[in-house]
This record gives sequence, structure tokens and C-alpha cells, in this order.
Amino acid sequence: MEKLILRPFRYLSPFFIFVLAIISFKSHGLICWFVPIYIFFIIPILELIMKPVPENVGEEVENQIRNDKFYDWILYAVVLLQYGSLYVFLSNIAERSGFDLMGQIISMGVLCGTFGINVGHELGHRKSGFDQFLAKVLLLTSLYTHFFIEHNKGHHAHVATDQDPSSAILGQSIYSFWPQTVFGTYAKAWKINLDELKKKGLGFLNPQNEMLFFTLAQVILMVLIGYFFGLYTLLYFLVSAIIGALLLETVNYIEHYGLLRKRNPNGNYERVLPKHSWNSNHLLGRLMLFELSRHSDHHYLASRKYQVLRHHDDAPQMPTGYPGMIVLALFPPIWFRVMNRQLKKYESIISA
Repeated sequence: MEKLILRPFRYLSPFFIFVLAIISFKSHGLICWFVPIYIFFIIPILELIMKPVPENVGEEVENQIRNDKFYDWILYAVVLLQYGSLYVFLSNIAERSGFDLMGQIISMGVLCGTFGINVGHELGHRKSGFDQFLAKVLLLTSLYTHFFIEHNKGHHAHVATDQDPSSAILGQSIYSFWPQTVFGTYAKAWKINLDELKKKGLGFLNPQNEMLFFTLAQVILMVLIGYFFGLYTLLYFLVSAIIGALLLETVNYIEHYGLLRKRNPNGNYERVLPKHSWNSNHLLGRLMLFELSRHSDHHYLASRKYQVLRHHDDAPQMPTGYPGMIVLALFPPIWFRVMNRQLKKYESIISA
């Protein structure tokens, strides 16, 4: 019972990143780089040393924690911390330059990707209107609100097929993938949105046009930042938002690289299975990203909350955690050497 009570508190560990970021935004020198150093250097090294943890919670424990509101409150706290951190960033960044400026912009970009989009992704899968509203509020901090539409109604339906701009094919580099997914998912979000309006017999200028609403919300946010904090600060925010978006799309790259669903005789694709997503059970990355790295189970059953996502024996496993894999993806020759070998290792599972 004591372990069960303490279990949700381990998901407070990502809040350490907020602490590092706020210290960074108020400091000078190397401290301004503490967030990227922690995430892309310290954690990857630790995850190379630490063994993955594939164990799942038992059915009895899962039933108890599935609807435990404390896990939801942690995500709600992220919304406040994300906007609080953004305010501290906007209030101080105009005074920075050079080395300090770059470190703080990247740090804010990491927050945009790790919390703005990732936690927005988790809340966006919930049925609650309140949770979905908070998902959009978080995605706004990365100017990536179209993700709410395309991810839920596009990516999850077409993952690991040639119809999904967020799935990387074998031999594709991250630098080829970025323009494909950034522009492809934005265009697809508009298509999904306009098709839904057409089916309902609604015109473009309609309150149910979510993409129009998202666009206006993003423009308003940028105008407010430019007015209250200045044009240079707006520019720095835009760079941070781009970094957050590219961080998210790098995660998409590593999650489905080289994995394809087969077509059935009727021309439809087979059901999404755990083997169609790369999984990682490395604990530090799991906690930092609220179990996003248990991605195979997420795609197998998208309605499962982060605290009950499972390991599947028939899911291909990454050689290390997400932070390390993100860094590896930036060096295509090494990435291809490692991941193409990994594909061969799980060939029997993937081709089954």
C-alpha cells in the first residue's frame, strides 16, 4: 500500500526541468545551458548505464491507479508551470545576448516540446472537454495547435503507412523528415478540419472551424508578446517554438522509423499493433516524458492514460531511452548503423 501511495510522486521528477529553466532564465554563463545539458547529456549517459524496466503493474494496481486524480493534477500543474516559465523567459530574454541568449532560447524550446506539446498530447487524448481545453492551451505555447487535430484524427489512423507524414521510412534522415512532417501535418490538419466542416454542411467562417480558431489564437498570442515584451523577444519566442516543434517531430521520427503496416487483401491496412512503434523502457526517459516512450501501447490503445501504459514483449525496443535516441537521430550515419541493425534484430516480430 505504501508503494502505491508513493507511486505518483515519481512523476513529479520532470518538474526539476522547470526549476533548472527558471534558474537559467535569471542567470548568466553556463547555467543558461543547464536544461539542454541535463536532458541531452546527463540523462543519456545515465540511461546507457541503467537497465530498462519492462515490468508492468499488476491488474489490481492498474485498476486502482487508472482513475486516481492525482496523476491528472500533475498534468494540470504542468499548465501553470509552463506558462509561468514562459513569462519568466519573456521577461528576461531581452537582456541576454550571445552564449546566454542561445542557451535560454534552447531551454525554452525544450520546455515547449517536453511539456507544451508532450503533455498537451497526453491531455488531448482524454474525453474530458476540460482536459482537451488544457491540451490546446499547452500546444499554444509552441504555436503547434494543429497537432491536436492531426495527431488524433490523422497520425493515429495512418501511422506506419505512406499516408502519414509523421512516420519515417527506412533510410530517411531526420533532416529529410522535418520538412515532410512539419508541412505535411499542418496541411493534413487543415484537410481533416475542412472535410469535417463539409460533412456537417458548415461554412469556413464558423465557430466549429477549429483550425481558424487555432490560427487566430496563435496570432493573438504573438501580437501580445510583441506588444508587451518587444519585437526581439517575439523573435526569440518564435525560435523557441520552432525548437519545441522540431523536438516533437524528432520524437515522431524515432518512434516509427522504418516500421510499416501491411495491407490486407481488401486494400485496407492491418490494425495498429505494438510492433508498429519503437518502445523504450528506460526509466528516466519514461518519467521525464510521462511514459511517452511506452509508445507501442499508446498506439495500440490510445485511450490508456500515461500511468497505466504497458510494455509488450512483441514490440521492437530502442537500444536506449528517448533523450539519447533524439541526440543519435541528429547524426544520420550513426543512426542508420544502429537502427538498421535494430530493425534486423526484430525482423521476425516486425514481419509477422
